Amino acid sequence: MGGDTAHSLISSSEEESSMDEEFSEQSKKDDDSEVFGGYGDVGRRISWNSDFEADQRRRRGVYREVLESYNELRCRSENLEEATGKILSYYPGAWIEEVGGIRSSDYDVPKTTSLLLIGPKGSGKSSLVNKISRVFEDDKFAPDRAQVSYNTSVGDGTYFLQEYMIPRGSTSFCFYDTRSLSDDSSANMAMLTHWMTRGVRHGELIIRDSDSPILQMRIKCKARQHGYSSSGIRMVNFVIFVVNGVSILKSMYSDDEVEKQYTETVASTFSCPFLSFRDDKPLIVVTHGDLLSISDRALVRVHLGELLGVHPTKQTFDIPESCDKATEMAIVDMLHYSLEHADRNLPCKEWSSSKVFKKSLPACLLLLIVLGIAVIAAHIHSTRTYMSHTHHAPPPSVNKHCVPPPPPLSADMHPAPPNPPPSAHTYRVPPPPPPGAHDHKRRAPPPNDHIDWNSIRYLWLGPEDD
Repeated sequence: MGGDTAHSLISSSEEESSMDEEFSEQSKKDDDSEVFGGYGDVGRRISWNSDFEADQRRRRGVYREVLESYNELRCRSENLEEATGKILSYYPGAWIEEVGGIRSSDYDVPKTTSLLLIGPKGSGKSSLVNKISRVFEDDKFAPDRAQVSYNTSVGDGTYFLQEYMIPRGSTSFCFYDTRSLSDDSSANMAMLTHWMTRGVRHGELIIRDSDSPILQMRIKCKARQHGYSSSGIRMVNFVIFVVNGVSILKSMYSDDEVEKQYTETVASTFSCPFLSFRDDKPLIVVTHGDLLSISDRALVRVHLGELLGVHPTKQTFDIPESCDKATEMAIVDMLHYSLEHADRNLPCKEWSSSKVFKKSLPACLLLLIVLGIAVIAAHIHSTRTYMSHTHHAPPPSVNKHCVPPPPPLSADMHPAPPNPPPSAHTYRVPPPPPPGAHDHKRRAPPPNDHIDWNSIRYLWLGPEDD
């Protein structure tokens, strides 16, 4: 989505010639392989040719679409002020889409949207920060905010994570300028995984295990007076992958392994799953396009689309080192895409589960109280019913075979000797009660008030007192 001045746009005839020249080289290679491949199956060869021609037509169509996007960008730059105003009015969560029954309040919206800049050495990450800041600053002569290395072969580059609020003094969104990627893919994966899972911190020193002891000592000397422990940690909300268009173009046509290593590093790093948010991959920013022609810039974008699987016009933005409205419009488009996708992929609050739990807890407690009262009331009711039935029940019938209690002993009666204990094999059946036994149960005999003092005095005095 880059821009350039109007006179730099090439004519349609030049576009066609450059496009045919680029695709003809690949066609020659494929034709040679077909000729010297022997006389294979004709049907298979025809099918292969059909697929090849369809692929060539598709690539030509995408190439024309990329070229047309430069003209469209130049026309849309007339509304640059309106587009810039939309970015300035942005705040975190402003572009959330309420889908799936989830409301804006259910998302975990950060205080500041964080955009992470990554890319190989010399890709122009720090220069991109300065260009973005210049678009939204009133003072066009303000000094650059990010340190830029003039000669990447001798410069140290960025070793500390640097946070840049856009615009200056705002808290809506920020960029994080990072250390360049390494040629070691495993070191890149470890570094990116750390940033994407644990967050980024302003001023954090980045040291790799693959760094030489001398380099590690130099970096630590730079950090001796600058601590970052007090800086807050921000989670990354979206990733911007910055590449050098000149290096990409060289790797496309060069047989040098060093130059090919550039695209291999870009492809392997871009495939890191932690850089994607669900199905949204990082967007691509192509820099140093001012050193290339429009046709070469279009070829680079088409090549990156095929290499990384991103659309050359919708997700790849060409931002050269130019100071014109078209370039500023490309920057605004890039920011709009980044912030919109950052809001789209915001995580939900700890499930909104905590919210649902807090709301449902009083209802659950009330339900438990009601159930407890119902259980207690049912228990009391059953107890009262049981007592009522017991009180009004008729007296139990008396078994006629029951033995009545013995009558009280009179004075002239002696107690019978106790019965011997029954043997282990003898069981005595009590005799049937005499007639009228039930009368003793119902009515006790009247007490005998007559006492024979003459008879019982022997019990007290003995026979000697006679």
